[in-house]
Amino acid sequence: MINSSGDKIRQTPSIELRNLRKVFGDFVAVDDLSLTVEAGEFLTLLGPSGCGKTTTLRMIGGFEYPTCGTLLIHGEEMGSRPPYQRPVNTVFQNYALFPHLTVGENIEYGLQMAKVPRDERKRRVDEALEMVRLPHVEARKPSELSGGQQQRVALARALVNRPEVLLLDEPLGALDLKLRKAMQLELKELNREVKATFIYVTHDQEEALTMSDRIAVMSEGRILQIGVPSEIYERPRNRFVADFIGQTNFLQGEVTSIEGTMANIAVQGIGSLRGRIPDGVTATGRVAIAVRPERVSLQVDLHGGTPSSWNMISGTIRDIVYLGTHSQYVIQMPDGQHCVVHRQNTGPVPHDSAIGDTVAAVFDPESATILTY
Repeated sequence: MINSSGDKIRQTPSIELRNLRKVFGDFVAVDDLSLTVEAGEFLTLLGPSGCGKTTTLRMIGGFEYPTCGTLLIHGEEMGSRPPYQRPVNTVFQNYALFPHLTVGENIEYGLQMAKVPRDERKRRVDEALEMVRLPHVEARKPSELSGGQQQRVALARALVNRPEVLLLDEPLGALDLKLRKAMQLELKELNREVKATFIYVTHDQEEALTMSDRIAVMSEGRILQIGVPSEIYERPRNRFVADFIGQTNFLQGEVTSIEGTMANIAVQGIGSLRGRIPDGVTATGRVAIAVRPERVSLQVDLHGGTPSSWNMISGTIRDIVYLGTHSQYVIQMPDGQHCVVHRQNTGPVPHDSAIGDTVAAVFDPESATILTY
């Protein structure tokens, strides 16, 4: 927002978590977590089971209360308020639809509790069904709908109350792959249409990359890194994030020298490799060079046209797997480490290499990240 003087005005964030902590007995589920979510943002809490993402979501929704810390929604303290006193709605993985009510009755239930007049309820139910692209199903029972349609009804029921914040706890987990991918795109489009703040919980990395404005990667109750999808994927700051998001090669070695933002690493049996040092990382001693398989090229001619500045690893092909869009090559290096290479199948499947062949895996040092243990 810009004022009359042309200065940018900072709006109150939708959500602010300050040093939030949640303890169950001796177990620390969320540990000193701080997070700011801007109005209208689609933020995903991503991590493995037990990392604290669902507990964080439940605290925002009011289904759990923080052990300590501050929880603000639009600048108001909400840490001790029950769910019905918060401007949020939650969509759960199991949909939680009332089986004995029709679709329309399910959607208008919250409006009835809020004593919204009947004509207004009907108008808003119709509007919500249009929004999730399910017009003319209000008379059906949930059991008469497919899983994807039931998920949309659950979304409509949450949206009909016009929440300022929508919490989504792995809502697509029960859907088949094709439907899940379609719903990912529809959820993102819906976020743009309704302009509400979406906070989404998932353990699915591809889902997070597809939908999110920003991703917060969590482990053991803490946020390890937060950023836009491209930053999380291309510029991980620690080994956990690099390993959890997508597939990554980790080549172990020792730092021999540092030149600005680049480090030279001695890898046993291979020689010297170069990689980029992420912001905030001190590269000393034993480290890992992380590089994505799609950033590595397979070179059959060991003396072929690779830029002299690129890293080169010679090795033996131990496995080739055809995966449709690409083929995966597993290269075993002299020291016993492996490097995975993804080769795009843009034309006929190449037959210029086979298991047992000696090849080179080559990559630009700018595509490699130095990570500490």
